Amino acid sequence: MEVVAVDIGGTHARFAIAEVGGGKVTRLAEPVTFKTAEHASLQTAWQAFAATLDRPLPRAAALSIASPITGDVIRLTNNPWVIRPSLIPERLGVDTYTVINDFGAVGHAAAQLPPDQFEHLCGPDDPLPAEGVSTVCGPGTGLGVAQVLRTPHRYHVLATEGGHIDYAPLDAIEDALVKRLRGSFTRVSAERVCAGPGIVAIYETLAALEGRAVPARDDKTIWQEALEGSDPIALAALDRFCLALGAVAGDLALAHGAKGVVIAGGLGLRIKDRLLRSGFGHRFVAKGRFQSMMAAIPVKLITHPQPGLFGAAAAFAQEHS
Repeated sequence: MEVVAVDIGGTHARFAIAEVGGGKVTRLAEPVTFKTAEHASLQTAWQAFAATLDRPLPRAAALSIASPITGDVIRLTNNPWVIRPSLIPERLGVDTYTVINDFGAVGHAAAQLPPDQFEHLCGPDDPLPAEGVSTVCGPGTGLGVAQVLRTPHRYHVLATEGGHIDYAPLDAIEDALVKRLRGSFTRVSAERVCAGPGIVAIYETLAALEGRAVPARDDKTIWQEALEGSDPIALAALDRFCLALGAVAGDLALAHGAKGVVIAGGLGLRIKDRLLRSGFGHRFVAKGRFQSMMAAIPVKLITHPQPGLFGAAAAFAQEHS
């Protein structure tokens, strides 16, 4: 069966034709990406995607949306589109559809992707567990968190708001970071540190500790300088980001009782090489009396270029199998 998979974020909407069968994704075609700002609605972007093909679209849709999926009015945080699930058949011309939160879709991708679509980060170099819970978390514009529960016959994905747990500083530098963030936010969540925009506060904290006056920079500039290695403070901020992400991923795994952990998100893939050379793994296991238990958890990074599209199709396959 063919389905139109759609991954809708604040800046881009990605479309691809997927083939599904037996509850699984069997093929995902090359995606087509549109800027959401250049389309008035999901319907007009859908029509633009249809115009790129030389045949009618399948009458099935799998939508991954960067927003909580509650009620019949879905408003995206950084996107003016409003999506009403009850109108999807009429507006998109489909007979069956699935709507899922974007990180719920990533959870489905983590559950269905083959082993060669993951890179080992730390812990034992074993496959993800065939049974039990795996924690899925991913830094991007925010910090997405989901759980995948595998049973002998199927799996279940639980989308969560785990990125909004309190951030726990572990040394004097992180104490200073939290103090700085409290100047803007009464409560400092993990997402304030372990998401793309968090690099700004880390950078400014490190500069202040060294007594350096630095010009204001946005997160995109700091990330670019860090990945290029052109600014030593930006590079140090990236190392700090990896430490913080390791600690938060370990906290989530401990809370979930996880037997495996998956790091996802576009930012996670961008910093893959740095994660492998950083203190991420040390911070992941540094949980006091539970260190030996944490050290036995395999931690992987999704390397598939479109986990949101793949996961949307996988969610559809599960729901309609």
